[in-house]
Amino acid sequence: MKSGGKYSRKDFLKTIFLGSLMLPFLQYCGKKVKSLLLKITGTNHVLGHQLWAKDFPSFSEVIRTKYLIVGGGISGLSACRFFNLNNESDYLLLEMENNLGGNSSNGQNSFSKFPLGAHYLPLPNKENIEIIEFLKECGICLGSDENGEPILDEYQMTFPQQERLFYKNSWQNDIVPQRGISPETQQELSRFFKLMDELRVKKDAQGKYWFAIPVHDSSREDEAVNLEKLIFKDWLKENNYHSEELLWLLDYSCRDDFGLGIEYVSAWAGIHYFAGRKNNWSTQYKDQVFTWPEGNARLAKHFSKYTEGKHLSGNLVFEVKLNDKVEVLSFDNTQKKTQKIIADKVLFASPQFVNERILDHKKASSFNYVPWLLTTITLKNEFGGDEELAWDNVIYGSSGLGYIFDQHQNLNQIMGEKVITHYKSFSTGDCRKARKKLYAMKDAELKDLVLNDLKKAHPLIEDFILEMQFHKIGHAMIAPVPNQIFGEETRTVKEPIEDKIFFAHSDLSGISIFEEAFYQGIRTAGQMI
Repeated sequence: MKSGGKYSRKDFLKTIFLGSLMLPFLQYCGKKVKSLLLKITGTNHVLGHQLWAKDFPSFSEVIRTKYLIVGGGISGLSACRFFNLNNESDYLLLEMENNLGGNSSNGQNSFSKFPLGAHYLPLPNKENIEIIEFLKECGICLGSDENGEPILDEYQMTFPQQERLFYKNSWQNDIVPQRGISPETQQELSRFFKLMDELRVKKDAQGKYWFAIPVHDSSREDEAVNLEKLIFKDWLKENNYHSEELLWLLDYSCRDDFGLGIEYVSAWAGIHYFAGRKNNWSTQYKDQVFTWPEGNARLAKHFSKYTEGKHLSGNLVFEVKLNDKVEVLSFDNTQKKTQKIIADKVLFASPQFVNERILDHKKASSFNYVPWLLTTITLKNEFGGDEELAWDNVIYGSSGLGYIFDQHQNLNQIMGEKVITHYKSFSTGDCRKARKKLYAMKDAELKDLVLNDLKKAHPLIEDFILEMQFHKIGHAMIAPVPNQIFGEETRTVKEPIEDKIFFAHSDLSGISIFEEAFYQGIRTAGQMI
């Protein structure tokens, strides 16, 4: 969620050798009394849990539409865009939350916007024509020069310093450990990245990449698919990768993109992180990514022209009946009433753990979702002193995933307080237990969890904090454990029901990245029309 494999596309050899509940209160911290405001927000899991009881009033209104989209994340928004671009205007989107965008949402305080989920988009592969067209539509890609090189808006790309790593008690540029590593570690790092370069361009006899984006375009040859049956850590051991620094880097990478570390994700997913992106669209911009203070909420906003007057927020779908048409019951949490929507076809752009509560015969027992905690911290301007905060700041050996300097992309001079967002996924073999624990944690526990992590690099950070906002996401992303991506249940659960009920969500790809959600919306909307 925090990333999309940004430093995995780096020229390593060059690098290594060059060097919804708000609980505000005042709290005592240390020996001095400080006015520290703590807030807790999150996705509306309380409303979502009403799916278990389904204790809703009878419907009092009937709405008719040709196409109904359930779920206002990127998949649902992408489907709306596809309908509109293909001259289909009779559609309606329902979203349980009060805003659209799903994990591509944001918050804002007096000093900055900040992400409440995914916060950047890597440059797409040249094969991803649909994404490239979307970037042109958004004014991010401004066309091509006479050599076919994309002309990109540099103000929407990461400014220097892009990333740094706190390693051996000091900050270094880049996230690949460099300073003081052993010759054996250096050799392993070089060997690993060389292998990833080879796998990045590897194709099967049909000309399909072993590792592609979208995942659907990847090779199904046995030798490639068998990697999805292995734990990544076991594959690394089998291939004689043992160095502490390399294993940390790969574990961090997987937790950063998938929520789970190398002990849990499949070897296919772990390799895809490094080999899925081809670095073949732009020769000038290979390492930079598109990013904004509000994160991918900027991308979600670009869909708004396709949903204006065509969406209802705060609506929870809780029952579906299939007759000549599809009859859907939805509870409007704002007006506290139930509506019946009658549609020719319905697209469920909602995660499978939700769908199986709505559609009784729909089972997705193998789908596990990793919980995340995002903490946005407002700090006095003096924080950091003379040291320059990077866009992405990572702490070696940390249980967290570092923090983003939210104002890094601000075109104006930074004045006043600084705003950072700390990311933590709960990498575990029992996501359900971790989710329950996260929901139960109170503000003081969350504060200690985050600050104990940050104090490894900033021991005095607490003296600078003015406000901390914790954002809990219980089902943040699908866990790409072995047999999740190409498993039988994943193949069957996406099949339409009687050509009237369709499914589109990034969890059907097995990897929760923007491109997969975008693709799922296009794929499914195309099937429907």
